[in-house]
Amino acid sequence: MISTVVVFIGGGIGAVLRYVISQITLLVYNGQMPLATIIANIFSCIIMGLFLFLFSESKIINPNFKIFLLVGICGGLSTFSTFSLETINLLKSGSYYWAIINVVSSIIICFGLLWLFYKKTI
Repeated sequence: MISTVVVFIGGGIGAVLRYVISQITLLVYNGQMPLATIIANIFSCIIMGLFLFLFSESKIINPNFKIFLLVGICGGLSTFSTFSLETINLLKSGSYYWAIINVVSSIIICFGLLWLFYKKTI
């Protein structure tokens, strides 16, 4: 029961962070690329990667904190569904170049970040 509440709170924080990122991005960028989603997903991967790098072997980390951060905050912050919808909208509008850039950059950056952190924990 406690883990459900922890995920609920963390997910809410992550969702609010994603909203803030989108609002800030709208103030400074008005292009075709869905930059806010990429930033939110990258930020989530950095949080997850840092956690895995810094605390992967630690026995002192409370399991509820791990769930709060990785499932709650990172889950609420990152969003595959929005990434997918924005990519489909780019394709529908004929912005094939931006759709390809969106997919390729998201995969390379997000997977790359996690891979770099993961390699450091081995």
